[in-house]
Amino acid sequence: MPGTVQSIERAAAVLRLLAQSTRPLGVVEIANALSLPKGTAHGIIRTLHTVGFVDQDDRSGRYQLGSQLVRLGGHQLDRNELRSCAMNWADTLASRTGESVRIGVLDQPSEVAIVHHVFRPDDSIQVMETGRFLPSHACALGKAILAHTPGSAAWCKGSTLEAFTARTVTDGRALVGQLSTVRERGYASDVEELTNREASIAAPIRDHGGVVVGAVAITGSMKALCDTGRNPRPRLAARVIEAARAITGELATRRE
Repeated sequence: MPGTVQSIERAAAVLRLLAQSTRPLGVVEIANALSLPKGTAHGIIRTLHTVGFVDQDDRSGRYQLGSQLVRLGGHQLDRNELRSCAMNWADTLASRTGESVRIGVLDQPSEVAIVHHVFRPDDSIQVMETGRFLPSHACALGKAILAHTPGSAAWCKGSTLEAFTARTVTDGRALVGQLSTVRERGYASDVEELTNREASIAAPIRDHGGVVVGAVAITGSMKALCDTGRNPRPRLAARVIEAARAITGELATRRE
């Protein structure tokens, strides 16, 4: 049986490393992490960049997964598959937090499509939101996905961001800063950015290759989800992150 091709193995290792990283990486960081000579790492990255599998940040010079690779991965993950994997975990999250749960995917940079919705576990009147589209810049679901989407910074800076409340972030550079914070802490939030007196906390869902393909969020009153300083309650953020990781694990298991 023929042996493996070393250059392809190394390229795959670079892609896996970038997929698992919460931030763009430099050539030296990649080389050190994979125990590769710097010149070898640079050659692999340059080739991956040429074919669109890796994108380079214009300001920092660091690298992240490219838009072409994300599109390929997106074609392999049906929305129904994501919904199927997420249903049980979404129910559990709603039960543990007492809030409604949404599962969303990026339909286009400006919009998130809700593919699954679990009602808040109480007797209040609620409306099913499956199939609804939300503005990605003004909701936690959108920011959780945009933070890990190649090319999102350019989209933020080049788009007209509509204000839905007085607190909606409409400055592209400010939104890019928020997305950086999302990557650092592992979750996104919106506090009265889409709807007054309402807040949301979301975390990214990854496919079997580590690419972010969606997000899970809880939504409720600002008083319930935030402390007196308008910051998301750590206990609830931890629950959302836990659910996102569980759904990620479910996706990986079904692909084995």
